[in-house]
Amino acid sequence: MSDLPTPDGPGSHPAGPAPGSPVPAAATTATPGRGIRRFSLLPPAHGRANRTARKTPSRAGRNLPAAIAVGLALLGVLIVGLLFSPLLFTGIVGAFTVVGVIEFARAMAFRQVLLPRVPVAIGAAALPFAAYLGGPEMLTLAYVGACLLAVLWRALDPRPGAPAAARAGVLALTWIPLMVSFALLLLRTDAGPLKLITMLLLVVANDTFGYIVGVLFGRHAMAPRVSPKKTWEGFGGSIVGAAVIGLLCATLLLGQPWWVGPIMAVATVGAATLGDLAESMVKREVGIKDMGTILPGHGGVMDRLDSIVLASPVAFLMFELLMPQL
Repeated sequence: MSDLPTPDGPGSHPAGPAPGSPVPAAATTATPGRGIRRFSLLPPAHGRANRTARKTPSRAGRNLPAAIAVGLALLGVLIVGLLFSPLLFTGIVGAFTVVGVIEFARAMAFRQVLLPRVPVAIGAAALPFAAYLGGPEMLTLAYVGACLLAVLWRALDPRPGAPAAARAGVLALTWIPLMVSFALLLLRTDAGPLKLITMLLLVVANDTFGYIVGVLFGRHAMAPRVSPKKTWEGFGGSIVGAAVIGLLCATLLLGQPWWVGPIMAVATVGAATLGDLAESMVKREVGIKDMGTILPGHGGVMDRLDSIVLASPVAFLMFELLMPQL
């Protein structure tokens, strides 16, 4: 969940258009009272400010108190819903996935790719319920049906760009609600709530320890062109912190051998990190800083779900392999 650098030093920006020449519509949006906000569709500039950002990739960023408060509140809501009403928890997940695909659709609009929002939103709401109520078979049917509806909807739309929009709609359904719905499959087992709590705690540990260690010790960027603030030092902190949390969850919550926890942690941290980088790549491609502004200190819902989308299927697989009896 890394922010894009905001270069402002000499030579950081390419030369502007000549006086009197038109400004490309895709490059700017006007906001009343705020002037012009630029959304670059080009690779980032390589001026002095960018070089400084790469040298200290973790120093700047989000409003930490607000981020912690919102993160704890979201985690509390999810755990309460999980423990007292799995169906309510499924509804919360469905709401998050709907907002997530809408944010993705808005991001794609900056590249003039107009997703079929209605069928994609319907699919995003339906897939978590299909997973929880009907299992893998129902999830598969719901996913295929949602993809077909999205493609047909956009094919009947007279606006140009139907093939790219249909592909983006299928990508949205696959990347967000389908991946997240693997977490709901865990609820169909006897120890489902405990498994899901373990997965959520591992994802939170990944974000928290990675952020703290990255801010304090981060020097070497993992992928400077994609996510300049994500460092190898932070990644190591994520693994160590999540391994400790995984060990505690395995022994205290799940009654498993201690070594199961670190294995779960490494797999989850790896998947969560790939999810972070995938979302950062999308944001950098369309030239935006955050996918939204609905969550103070975090940005949009997708800036929170980015770790979970790939961690969910990996956690499901790990639980099936390491503790199939639960």
